[in-house]
Amino acid sequence: MSKLKITKDTKYTVNKDAIESLLTELKKQKFKTIGPIVRDETIIYDELENINDLPIGLTDVHEAGSYRLKEREDKALFGYNVGPFSFKKYLFPPKLTILKSKRVDGKIKIIKENESVEKLAFFGVKPCELHAILIQDKIFIEGEYIDNYYKKQRDSLFIVTTNCTEAGSSCFCTSTKTGPSADKGFDIAITELLDGDRHNFIIEAGTKNGLKILKELPLVEASKNDLDTAEQKIKSASENMGRSLDTSNLVELLLGNLNHPHWDDIAKRCLSCGNCTMVCPTCFCSNIQDVTSLTGDENERVRTWDSCFSMEYSYIHGGAVRASNKSRYRQWMTHKLASWQEQFQTLGCVGCGRCIVWCPVGIDITKETKAILKQVTAQAEQSAQAEN
Repeated sequence: MSKLKITKDTKYTVNKDAIESLLTELKKQKFKTIGPIVRDETIIYDELENINDLPIGLTDVHEAGSYRLKEREDKALFGYNVGPFSFKKYLFPPKLTILKSKRVDGKIKIIKENESVEKLAFFGVKPCELHAILIQDKIFIEGEYIDNYYKKQRDSLFIVTTNCTEAGSSCFCTSTKTGPSADKGFDIAITELLDGDRHNFIIEAGTKNGLKILKELPLVEASKNDLDTAEQKIKSASENMGRSLDTSNLVELLLGNLNHPHWDDIAKRCLSCGNCTMVCPTCFCSNIQDVTSLTGDENERVRTWDSCFSMEYSYIHGGAVRASNKSRYRQWMTHKLASWQEQFQTLGCVGCGRCIVWCPVGIDITKETKAILKQVTAQAEQSAQAEN
């Protein structure tokens, strides 16, 4: 336990052993800790037992339609970007039984309503992932209608975020203002510092709960040199993003060009598989199914993930509203980047690049946006020249 006076306004330096102590302390506090592990040659999120479960010395290499793991030249604990799964599945599960009912003496009795949640700690949350959680908060608990399961799970959540000191080739969080460092929403934030044989971490608390955990760790107040090094690494990550997206006039650009011919070009490539929506950390489309037993005496109401790329998702009496690949991709992209802003006063995209990496044909949301902008700008210039 540290003898320093620990405050939220101060950043501290710890070593690798302290990160192990942090995991141990979370376990003592009865948290089930979820963080990055390697499985099936990908980095996913699952329960962590100790520091050795982390993808030590590994990074993930991203390209459009391509993902692979690669050994690093160091033993970084947090040297990865993001894999195919986000933390979304723990707050907004892919399948959730909402209630069960049973016929008893001729009457329908509700025998289960899903209210149980786990005390979770998310460990190694990248800033873009953290912002995705904050965006889903707007959807599920900050509006007129509250998702009770999400709220209960969210209220019991502890978040340890790790600031990015390197950017992946599909990352564009700087454009969406969601990284590479976190400025809110975390209980504890960590920045990894590697310099030869020196392997330390800058650590800080963002909440009272985080401060409580921090006080149990062996801390040293961070030196100016360590703080400057951390700032420089984060700045380097910001300046070396693999991709970029001009967000200044997305609403006008996309909603003002719904019939632009480039949508047809995208549709020729899009498989309408829905991978982009499944890996996206903010997408929230769902379906409700009632499953009845063969006898008709028991019933389950289940919520499952769905996708706007499914033709059935837009089905109403008489047929599907969005029957073509073009209309479905346009719906997804314009919602994510434009109409989402009107609904929730924020972008629906956090710049994690998953939709680019896990698209089987490598459709790149940043390139498609730039293509429309380039053509619209060229047409506007031609019209202006013709008028003159």
